[in-house]
Amino acid sequence: MSKPRIAVIGSSNTDLVTYVNRMPAPGETIEAPSFEMGFGGKGANQAAAAAKLGAEVVMVTALGDDLFGDNTMRNFAALGMDTSHVKRVAGTPSGVATILVDASGENCIVIVKGANGELSPADVERAGAALKTCDLILLQLEVPLETVYAAIRFGKAHGVKTVLNPAPATPALDIAYVREVDYFIPNESELAILTGMPTQTDADVEAAAKSLIAQGVQAVIVTLGGRGALLATAEGTQRIAPTPVTPLDTTGAGDAFVGAFARFHGSRASLDEALTRAARYAADSVTRKGAQGSYATEAEFETFERGLGGRR
Repeated sequence: MSKPRIAVIGSSNTDLVTYVNRMPAPGETIEAPSFEMGFGGKGANQAAAAAKLGAEVVMVTALGDDLFGDNTMRNFAALGMDTSHVKRVAGTPSGVATILVDASGENCIVIVKGANGELSPADVERAGAALKTCDLILLQLEVPLETVYAAIRFGKAHGVKTVLNPAPATPALDIAYVREVDYFIPNESELAILTGMPTQTDADVEAAAKSLIAQGVQAVIVTLGGRGALLATAEGTQRIAPTPVTPLDTTGAGDAFVGAFARFHGSRASLDEALTRAARYAADSVTRKGAQGSYATEAEFETFERGLGGRR
C-alpha cells in the first residue's frame, strides 16, 4: 500500500499531567504521587498517529517561542514530519493543558490555547504549495474557525480531500463549510452538540448522523469508543465493528482513529478497509498509557493485526 502525504492544520499542546489521590479543595495544597509531561493537542496527536503509521506528514501549526515549543519541534522532527510550515510566535506561550487525574480516573483540565490561537488563514495560504501536493488535509477545532474554513476552501479549490474532526465541538461551526468537507468525524457527544439531538442510544446516533446527511454533509463517521463507529452517507448507514481489548487508558484514542483513517484512506484503501483498520488502531492504543506515546508504529500495528486472527 502506497504511503500517503497528509497535511495536518491544527493544534499542538504540551500536556502537564498530575496524578492525585483526590482533587484539592479551593485554597488547599496537597501532595501528588506522580507527574508526567507529554506531547498533545488534537492536531499534533492525529499527525503523530499518521506519521507513526508511515505517512508523510506536513504539519501546519503555531508554537510559542518557549521551551515547550522547542521540545515540540524536536518531537515533530523525531516523527519525521515536515516542519517547514510550523510558525513560531514571539512573546506568546505554546499551548498547554494542565491536567489533574484522581484515583478513580476522573480528571480536571485547564487549557491555555496560547500560540494555537495565532494560526491564521494567511498561514494556510503560505503553506499552499505544499498543501497542493497532499492526498488529504486533516482539520480539528482547536485553532480559529476562520483558519479551518480557509483550509476547507483551499481543499475544495485545489481538489485535495478534507477531513474535519469537530473537536472541541462548538455550535458556532457553520454547516455551510461542513457540507464542503469529504469526511466529517465527530464522536457521540460532539454529534449531540452540533445537531441538538440526543445520542444516548445507537438509534439516536444514527438519526443524528442522518440529519447531517439530510443537510448536505457528504459522509459522517461517528466514533463510538468501545462500540466501534458508524458511517452515514446518502446511500445509507454502516456499522464498523469494535475490536475487543482490555483498556488501560483511553486518552487520545479518538485522535488515533482519525489519524489512522487519514493514513489508510489517503493511501487509496477503500473506505470500509480504512475505517476497519482505524478502529483497530484506536483499540490498540487504549492498551497503553498516554496519547502519542500509546500509538503503534506501522510494524507494531501489523503485529497487532496478525494477532487478531479470527477476530479480524
